[in-house]
Amino acid sequence: MAERGILRHEVLDVLNKKDIVRIYQDDKPFPSVLLLGFTDGRPLHVVMSFDEKTSTVFIITAYQPDLMIFESDFKTKKK
Repeated sequence: MAERGILRHEVLDVLNKKDIVRIYQDDKPFPSVLLLGFTDGRPLHVVMSFDEKTSTVFIITAYQPDLMIFESDFKTKKK
């Protein structure tokens, strides 16, 4: 996150908005989700998983989606 200039409060903003782009049900050890949020006018993707037994959230990655890869909705991958 630091290398990408993404701050902790920005990731927390995305987690609080819970706009789910994709669910990766088969991920191990826990299913994960790709979230989209906007913070300070820029889109961010956050991939996170959740351990229900310990109520622990794991942030796997956070990045600004690239318009070379995603459509302007930042949810749909270009073909």
